[in-house]
Amino acid sequence: MRAMVLNRPHGGLILTELKRPEPAPQQILLRVHACGVCRTDLHVVDGELTDGKLPIIPGHEIVGRVVTTGAAAARFKAGDRVGVPWLGYTCGSCNYCTSGRENLCDAARFTGYHLDGGYAEYALADQRYCFALPDGYTDAEAAPLLCAGLIGYRALVMAGAAQRLGIYGFGAAAHIVAQVARFQERQIFAFTRPGDDAAKQFARELGAAWAGDSDTLPPEPLDAAIIFAPVGALVPLALRATAKGGTVVCAGIHMSDIPAFPYDILWGERSIRSVANLTRRDGEEFLRIAPQVPVKTAVEKFDLAQANEALQRLREGRITGAAVLVP
Repeated sequence: MRAMVLNRPHGGLILTELKRPEPAPQQILLRVHACGVCRTDLHVVDGELTDGKLPIIPGHEIVGRVVTTGAAAARFKAGDRVGVPWLGYTCGSCNYCTSGRENLCDAARFTGYHLDGGYAEYALADQRYCFALPDGYTDAEAAPLLCAGLIGYRALVMAGAAQRLGIYGFGAAAHIVAQVARFQERQIFAFTRPGDDAAKQFARELGAAWAGDSDTLPPEPLDAAIIFAPVGALVPLALRATAKGGTVVCAGIHMSDIPAFPYDILWGERSIRSVANLTRRDGEEFLRIAPQVPVKTAVEKFDLAQANEALQRLREGRITGAAVLVP
């Protein structure tokens, strides 16, 4: 099979011919039909996340059809369409796992980071961490739901009942979350890179009440803000934009350092919290909600061999919506 392989950080992905893998007892083998290109992949390729394995096949927004199953894998059958997310394995027995917080399991393994992912023609996945996908989405349209959608949904839940919701960084996750938030009758305030008029227009088309540069204040205080951009300097800016009692949710797996800020912009019972990974419950909830909205994903397709180009365009902020590899 063909796969895009990362052998070392900063080295780019290499198109490589590999032997097609065989499933272990709890695994399923998928023929990959689409795999989203996520900012987390960029952090892996750029060496900002350093605890994974090398070489690695990135990609954790995988949509595929089951080819064959392991001896103990009875949840799916050949031909089923399946989604594979970032969370690929947990121990199931630690305090985090047994208290509904499997996303924090210290033994967790993640797709495209510890486990080979979907930048390939075939991929293995543990059946227990896969999802059946809703009808009505093409394979490419469904792929961004599996991380941009799931992590975004978890961040939205952490924002509580906020009616005036700020979103910093209007990319793949934001364009999905904005649709869910509007379905919930929340008001959206979109913050984009200064001068990025295309992103502002995209946000308005998705129902944002206001769209402006990330270094400006909104026309009224926010009840909560979600930061998707991996820029620590946005945290003080979001705090300044948030009303007393509000929450700033940092939704990325990696962020540049947060600069020092005066206590008075945190005071007033404002809070800062992070999102770490996802639980299977998050996935089940979100994949029920998405067709009700209905969430419509904006995708730009790339061939498998164009993975480096897709990552570079994501790095430069030149993707509207989500990039998806179609092997």
